[in-house]
Order: sequence, then C-alpha cells, then structure tokens
Amino acid sequence: MQEQYRTVARAGVHEAEISRSRFLCALAPAATEREAQDFVAHVRKEHPTASHHCFAYVIGADASVQKASDDGEPGGTAGVPMLQMLMRREVRYTVAVVTRYYGGVKLGAGGLIRAYGGVVGEALDAVGTITRQRFRLVTVTVDHQRAGKLENDLRATGRAVREVRYAEAVTIEVGLPEADVEPFRAWLADTTAGTAGFETGGEAYGDA
Repeated sequence: MQEQYRTVARAGVHEAEISRSRFLCALAPAATEREAQDFVAHVRKEHPTASHHCFAYVIGADASVQKASDDGEPGGTAGVPMLQMLMRREVRYTVAVVTRYYGGVKLGAGGLIRAYGGVVGEALDAVGTITRQRFRLVTVTVDHQRAGKLENDLRATGRAVREVRYAEAVTIEVGLPEADVEPFRAWLADTTAGTAGFETGGEAYGDA
C-alpha cells in the first residue's frame, strides 16, 4: 500500500476562457469508479447545451483505476492530458470533468492539449488538495476510571483517535504511522501502568 496520497480538498469548479471557448473544470473527490461516473453524469445534466464533456478520473491510492474520455474532441487531445495532469500532481480518488462551450475558434491539437490539461491544473490550484496518510489501526482497551484521561492524553499528543466505545471496558481505536506502533505500545504501558489492553488491526487512510 502507498504510504500516502493526495486528493482534492472538496468539490469545486474553475472556469477559463481560451480563444473564445469557455472551459469549466469541475473537480470532486470520488471513493469509487461508480461515484466518479455519477459525477460525470451530474455535470452533463447541468450543462446540456455544452459542446463537450471530457473527463478523467483516478481511483485507488496506487492509481489502480485510470479512465479518460475525449467526448468527441480529436483523440488524445482532452481526456489524456487531463489524466496526465492528475497523475503529475499525484492526485488520487478524484474525478475531473471539463465542459467546453465552443467559441468558434479552432485550437488545433496542441492548443486543445494545453487547454484541457491546463484548466485541470488551474482547478487543482483553486480547489486545493489534502494529503492522506496510511495508518495502522490499533485498539486500546482500558477501564472506565482511566479512559477519560487516556483519551485526553492521546489527543494532546496529536494521535488520531478514530472511535471510542463504552461497554464493560472502554475501547479506543487509534490510527498510527507504522513506525510509531512499537513506541506507542511502550508509551501506553508506561502511561497506564501496564493496565491497558493493546491490539493491532488493519490499515486505513486518514488526514496527514
């Protein structure tokens, strides 16, 4: 698994005018290919009179799914440069749709490539990106007496508390960088005088 990846901070739209054509780049986070396709369909519906709706998306922290469409523009002049911009910026779990309203001036293949790739880059700058870090999930079990202080200590030391469950004992799920698992185990034993349970689990991504 990738140690970290970048994704868009939020959904957003950036507009540019190039040789009288309007280019609107809509960006959105997409956890699955279905979400990406739904977003493309949503943008098409919003702009039914546009000349083209070209798109590109990258799904997976390791970019395992990559798709691009020129939607009627000359082959390789729209979707591919859009995809290349997402990959160059190391952006994952993201869909980009560029809606073009043709302004009557032909841009030529080079001009189209620059326009479609460029507007995605500008949109990424405008919307902003966030970094997601890979974490090892660990579950800490502690008695009710120590739980409140331990949770406060965890948050005070900047550790990612993901979930707290109260039952006979209190379980706290924490996300840790892999390198921090053993130092954390020692810190926990020291902090709770060896009374806390500790169990490692799977992996997940969280804000870096």
